[in-house]
Amino acid sequence: MINGKRIVVVMPAYNAAKTLEDTVRALPEIIDVTIVVDDSSTDATVEIAKRLGLRVFVHDRNYGYGRNQQTCYREALSAGADVVVMVHPDYQYTPLLATAMASMIAFGVYDVVLGSRILGGGALKGGMPLYKYVANRFLTAFQNVFTGAKLSEYHTGFRAFGRDVLLRLPLLENSDDFVFDNQMLAQCIAFGFRMGEVSCPTKYFAEASSINFARSVKYGFGVLATTLQCWLQRLGVVHYRLFDPRGRKVVLDYYLPAETSLAEKPPQISE
Repeated sequence: MINGKRIVVVMPAYNAAKTLEDTVRALPEIIDVTIVVDDSSTDATVEIAKRLGLRVFVHDRNYGYGRNQQTCYREALSAGADVVVMVHPDYQYTPLLATAMASMIAFGVYDVVLGSRILGGGALKGGMPLYKYVANRFLTAFQNVFTGAKLSEYHTGFRAFGRDVLLRLPLLENSDDFVFDNQMLAQCIAFGFRMGEVSCPTKYFAEASSINFARSVKYGFGVLATTLQCWLQRLGVVHYRLFDPRGRKVVLDYYLPAETSLAEKPPQISE
């Protein structure tokens, strides 16, 4: 807890058995609750999470990274979170920075805080592939031009959000795939939330999760599309549900009636 605010860490997990425990052990003591949402892993991720005493939610099949985050944020809000920090369980980022990131929100400095691999110049030193670094810099520059923001990076998976942000964003309008991350930040910009960054060391190694080149290309085109949608929305040229305050939100209609399709059923819980 920080400044009387309840801090919840969420970990969207898929086949993270090799790195989950190291990540959890590195979390700061100020964390009140740690939640793992497993996207139907084929390894021992769930068993390790249970052994570590975490709150574990298990999807009945692999729905995708974006859907995993939807579950993460809904369950964090249900757990009474005032600040939610997303930490990837692959130990690529430095979990200790969760304190600094959560503090900025708990004391009302920002609504959203990102752990940037670019600030401080540590991305390449940490092993980020050159093609990913170049793509990161190009996409970030493109997004800053069209959104009017001045972020050093839009593509980090280390993020912290205030409760009000997660209550207001229409997150169920977003993709179930990796571009969910970028759509969420575009929504934060469109909704006028205050966004800050901290320099975050990163490390790339064999066990760290990473999407392949083909998925990276798909993600890149998704980023370009999202950015242009945000720009056109701000100009008033087109209206997208993605940026509509009346859009579907995680706490209002995540759980649908039992007769809906399997893809829309709620995750199973194991505690």
